[in-house]
Amino acid sequence: MAAAAELILGCFENGGTVHFCGNGGSAADAQHLAAEFSGRYLVDRPGLPAVALTANSSAVTAIGNDYGYDDVFARQLEGLGSPGDVLVAITTSGRSESVRRAVRAAHAMKMSVIGMTGAKGGEFAALCDVALITPSDVTPNIQEGHIAMGHAFCLLVERALFPHGAPGKGPRPAARRRIARKRG
Repeated sequence: MAAAAELILGCFENGGTVHFCGNGGSAADAQHLAAEFSGRYLVDRPGLPAVALTANSSAVTAIGNDYGYDDVFARQLEGLGSPGDVLVAITTSGRSESVRRAVRAAHAMKMSVIGMTGAKGGEFAALCDVALITPSDVTPNIQEGHIAMGHAFCLLVERALFPHGAPGKGPRPAARRRIARKRG
């Protein structure tokens, strides 16, 4: 966890972007974790440059149609990634070819890769700079591990970058009043 947090912290400190990818439930996890950085994890602070490569449905479907689904993340990295960026590649099985190609593309671009996988993903883990492995063969349990580990590295990075940040309190008072009026 510390090694993953250090990669992400160095990326942000040097003006880079963290890119996330995965399929199915891992796509949802990719979007969730990217939002923790671009929005807020725990403390009120400026947004951080994090992108889920799963979120642009036009890019995913156009690339999938024109080049094949296996290239949907690698192709986006070619246009969005830069040396020094970080890719967080999520695959419960370790066998997702679209995620594996993204890892290869990231390395070709001199990006660091954090891989998140399950107990059977050892071959995939070996392709990554840092591997976070949930020791299970059960997909829902692997996904639970990925979110727990993702939240841990979000917390570590946020604490390092914003050590005096105050926990967020949700919508501003004016927004809370508008929400209350809508309910009433």
